[in-house]
Amino acid sequence: MGPHVLVTGGAGYLGSVLVPDLLRRGYRVTVIDAFLFRQQSLLECCSDPHFRVIRGDARDEAVLRGPLAEADYVIPLAALVGAPLCHRDPVGAVTTNREAVATLVRMASDAQRFVMPCTNSGYGIGLKDAACTEELPLNPVSRYGRTKVEAEKLVLGQGGISLRLATVFGMSPRMRLDLLVNHFVYAAVTDGYLVIFEKDFKRNYVHIRDVADCFLHCIEHSSGMAGRPYNVGLDAANLSKAELATKVKEYVPRFYVHFSEVGSDPDRRNYIVSNRRLREAGFEAQRSLDEGIQELLKGYRMFGRSPFKNV
Repeated sequence: MGPHVLVTGGAGYLGSVLVPDLLRRGYRVTVIDAFLFRQQSLLECCSDPHFRVIRGDARDEAVLRGPLAEADYVIPLAALVGAPLCHRDPVGAVTTNREAVATLVRMASDAQRFVMPCTNSGYGIGLKDAACTEELPLNPVSRYGRTKVEAEKLVLGQGGISLRLATVFGMSPRMRLDLLVNHFVYAAVTDGYLVIFEKDFKRNYVHIRDVADCFLHCIEHSSGMAGRPYNVGLDAANLSKAELATKVKEYVPRFYVHFSEVGSDPDRRNYIVSNRRLREAGFEAQRSLDEGIQELLKGYRMFGRSPFKNV
């Protein structure tokens, strides 16, 4: 019987891809999720005898105690993700993004390994004409960035691994349309137009299945990677918003893009990122932005007509 992995928030956008992969690799998996979005994204896993699901709050110590005691690895995915959501629910942002992780770290033994998703948003505005590396001091701007960076510090202090994720794209059983690539492609095929602010702001991107593969790599190589943060992105995809829109337009020629001076990113994300440390640790993202756009186009064809539109 394989090692046991506890995944909080395992029915979300990333967990819905990662959990089936863990099971296919022979791990036993326990998911704790509040199912706030009424998602049914892990139904395919229910026939696997090594899968267990607990409907509960990842902030509740009583819910965590039993599953954590059995776990060899802990992946705390439960979070309020994104600056807008954290702005709307500041208490939930702090208690879920930081305090729930603090509880897990406090309750865990030294032998249990954490692999935690952090965010490139921690770099804030970044450096002009230079790539952000893991040695760069973090400078989060938003509540989302701050709470994730604070949680990362706790996990690294426990000897865990932090993955500073680029902006993720790609289809998932629990889909998200607010992520930049996913949003741009969806706007292109539905509305046919998009207004973009801060068109020259750059950021890095990575496919969701590369992220899932990276978590697996970290588990399987945890002894050599422990106690360090790693940027996780696609080296060929350090792009500005304008460059991303141009790429989407290659696949949706009728896509009209208007650049506006009105609007701003609450995270002030404007950076390019180096993924060298992760590459030296034996992992490199493989799926291209082009592949992701084509995947999204196929997925969005299944969405069909909006229930709120007559077109």
